[in-house]
Amino acid sequence: MDSVNILLLLLMFCTFMQSVPCLSTKQLQQSVILPLRAKKISSCSIPKPPNKVAFHHNVSLTVSLSVGSPLQQVTMVLDTGSELSWLHCKKTPSTPSTFNPLISSSYSAIPCLSTICRTKTRDFTVPVSCDPNKLCHATLSYADASSVEGNLAAETFHIDNSNLPGMVFGCMDAGSSSNLDEDSKTTGLIGMNRGALSFVSQMDYPKFSYCISGRDSNGVLLFGEANFPWLRPRKYTPLVQMSTPLPYFDRVAYTVQLEGIKVAGTVLHLPKSVFVPDHTGAGQTMVDSGTQFTFLLGPAYTALKNEYMKQTKGMLRSLNDPNFVFQGAMDLCYLGESTRTNLPPLLAVTLMFRGVEMSVTGEKLLHKLVGVTRGRNQVYCFTFGNSDLLGIEASIIGHHHQQNFWMEFDLANSRVGLAEVSCELASQKLGLEF
Repeated sequence: MDSVNILLLLLMFCTFMQSVPCLSTKQLQQSVILPLRAKKISSCSIPKPPNKVAFHHNVSLTVSLSVGSPLQQVTMVLDTGSELSWLHCKKTPSTPSTFNPLISSSYSAIPCLSTICRTKTRDFTVPVSCDPNKLCHATLSYADASSVEGNLAAETFHIDNSNLPGMVFGCMDAGSSSNLDEDSKTTGLIGMNRGALSFVSQMDYPKFSYCISGRDSNGVLLFGEANFPWLRPRKYTPLVQMSTPLPYFDRVAYTVQLEGIKVAGTVLHLPKSVFVPDHTGAGQTMVDSGTQFTFLLGPAYTALKNEYMKQTKGMLRSLNDPNFVFQGAMDLCYLGESTRTNLPPLLAVTLMFRGVEMSVTGEKLLHKLVGVTRGRNQVYCFTFGNSDLLGIEASIIGHHHQQNFWMEFDLANSRVGLAEVSCELASQKLGLEF
């Protein structure tokens, strides 16, 4: 391992839908290891030494950090689909885990006339505004209909003994949630897209990677080069760039070109236009760690669903309930004997990106619904859903299907790379304890 060029963050992926605090790391002086706990739900040439953090997952990917002076412990959701990192700053019954700016000597609110507020927020979906105190006010909304709002501020984030001053984040004091129980278990969210104020952009690292394991829920997040002898070379797909702003195209997302889908060895018969954004920008395909499952636009999803049903007829027992839709968008569900410990062999689904393929196999294809049964049978649902049913004008590759892939986000070269690997083994090789 190159101990000069690598910043490693090992995180424990959280088992609940949660929000996590932000890690900013511009000038780290030494190796750092931070444990993460399970909860449901610059100049590229400057050498930067390794930092390690462990993480845990199930519904959300989360990491625990320290923020402010004196230190306050926070937990944040890792989200490559978001820009601004934020923390709950007002304690309510639904947000018991908060950051208190009033007791931090390093906290500084950002005025609405500042350069940061006027020029760095241009990619926010909702324009910032001035509050009565002339502070920069932001409102963030998400695809699940949740939202948060509050003021932009600068604060010192801490990774072990390294202090990271001046990190811009949102200090949120209001909002609404689609899942109060799970959101109450985290303090905020760490934004990792390509926007100017994302966590990774402020860190000024040219690339980062993560690796999500399956059953044991351990994982690795790394900032910097991943040159390990046990890690296969990554295969890359270029990011899709749009020079002209379009109403439905997210220019700072990790957008890749999906070119086809296979079930076992059968390529779905779909026109190329199904996978290409239209004149409004609708139809992009985004890699998103903040979404659990994968959602495809209507035509692609329908073709995949029909082919999977056709090829698994006689192998899997369909639920046959047209009124049952899991998470509002996943309507292909099956029955399995409650006494059975393993699923029958499942046909692989392969997502064909430009230059690389991602094969979804085994238990990643069917999700067991806890507490949902039909007689003596357990209900399982196909882990691909229909974006149209969610009202989303895009396809989203969720973190569930990224398990046991080394996912590399190369910002300097505008590409995403991946390589199959045992992420449990990766954690062990990197000496992480959870």
